[in-house]
Amino acid sequence: MKKLTNIKASDLFVAALENEGVEYIFGVPGEENLDLLESLRRSSIKLILTRHEQAAGFMAATYGRLTGKPGVCLATLGPGATNLVTAAAYAQLGAMPMLMITGQKPIKKSKQARFQIIDVVGMMQPITKYAKQIVNVNVIPSQVREAFRLAAEERPGAVHLELPEDIAAERIEETMLFSANRPCRPDADAGALKKAAEMIRQAKHPLLLVGAGANRKQVFEPLQAFVEKTGIPFVNTQMGKGVIGGFHDQYIGTAALSAGDYVHCAIDAADLVINAGHDVVEKPPFFMQPGGMQVIHVNFNAAEVDEVYFPQLELVGDIGSTFRQLTERLEPVSSHDFSYFKAMSKKIRREISYGSDEPAFPPIPQRIVADVRRVMPRDGIIALDNGMYKIWFARGYLSQHHNTVLLDNALATMGAGLPSAMLASLIYPRRRVMAICGDGGFMMNSQEMETAVRLNLNLVVLVISDSAYGMIRWKQAVGGFTDWGLTFNNPDFIAYANAYGATGHRIEATEQLLPTLEQAYRDGGVHLVEVAVDYAENKRVLIDGLAAIDCGDKG
Repeated sequence: MKKLTNIKASDLFVAALENEGVEYIFGVPGEENLDLLESLRRSSIKLILTRHEQAAGFMAATYGRLTGKPGVCLATLGPGATNLVTAAAYAQLGAMPMLMITGQKPIKKSKQARFQIIDVVGMMQPITKYAKQIVNVNVIPSQVREAFRLAAEERPGAVHLELPEDIAAERIEETMLFSANRPCRPDADAGALKKAAEMIRQAKHPLLLVGAGANRKQVFEPLQAFVEKTGIPFVNTQMGKGVIGGFHDQYIGTAALSAGDYVHCAIDAADLVINAGHDVVEKPPFFMQPGGMQVIHVNFNAAEVDEVYFPQLELVGDIGSTFRQLTERLEPVSSHDFSYFKAMSKKIRREISYGSDEPAFPPIPQRIVADVRRVMPRDGIIALDNGMYKIWFARGYLSQHHNTVLLDNALATMGAGLPSAMLASLIYPRRRVMAICGDGGFMMNSQEMETAVRLNLNLVVLVISDSAYGMIRWKQAVGGFTDWGLTFNNPDFIAYANAYGATGHRIEATEQLLPTLEQAYRDGGVHLVEVAVDYAENKRVLIDGLAAIDCGDKG
């Protein structure tokens, strides 16, 4: 603990943030934050001024996602705070640790009646793990510590602190800062581990399913070691993509669609599913039935049981530790039969490689995915916004390193791709980073191009253009509705990018895409690359193709 004397509350608040190791605060301050802003000016924390609070929240959430430490964002009261709501839900559903700080009018005496005042804490409570107004300067150290603890504790998520203007300006004679201790994570029960190992030995076709909850830094190595020692094949959900690389020999595929894809053939053939990190925000890509496959639930928390998910065994505790202990208890089992899984893996790889060299213009989605994969190195990061292309990248982009596919299949909000990529570029300046956005999603936070240029980021923004809200248009077509109400016009994206001081490129022939992306990275700075897309493949592959899936002989 650290003793502080005769200190202003805003200085104490910032000292508590420094005590937690905060490097950046992303936000748009207002007049109710001015004491806090002055305290930040004199601190070691860097303020990243954004053009909209939503983008600040997306950057803070992505910081939490990539580092495991809560990202911090700042807004004023009223409209500033309401602009953080989508980012709060993004972090909460996506299990990204994040602290939101908002200002408020003086609470002891106010001369402005209800001007701009809403119940921000009450608004935040349903979409956060913790939301509190600070009413006493003495509790600042403990409330900041508690907020950080809860944000990072499994399951991670969003927390909120409101610092009123008059409280921030008060002075305190003496106080203490609390140590930011790293929590100890419990181990799974030894008896349950023994039973799990025996179930794995007895199974004929065991399969590992990697879900969103396993996408944590401390899980990557133990999970990969488990796969490599046991030889057990694996599939992953969209949010579990990249925990183990997609080029791994045991990788079968990603469950990018709800049902009926090749990967579901493999899942249905398993007699035991080891479900690592199942998160209820993603429904499992299988439906359990009495007398069907056995399921081992491996997670930080107990399973939420329903009519289609009722695991026969639960290993509750730290996921990384659980898999380390399972790996120690297991050896390759000669009676395991992975031949069908291997056959499906080959079939899936053939399927997702189809069209990777297709020269037609506009390019089909598979060609765009393939060219992005070609230009990105092993540690290159792609940050996907939400749209039709997300399914194609989830299905066909093979990751090579953990945390290199930033994909949101929880809130699935549009507008997050550019800010997320900006954050990745900020903290990993030597790595190639690409924001992949549809024209609809890009325009929701396109003003942050100015922020990216001001921060001197090295960043490529790939805008996939179809002049429509393509995902909903696809669903409209699948549902048999008339094609109506979902198309729009775009600005000249090249002139738009150049106006911000970035460099704009328009792809006018498919063979231009790869060299344009490569040149953009060589030149450095912020580049926008616009490419049209031919979404006719959506029907051929994602509707007609799935209806005709032949799972073959499962043995």
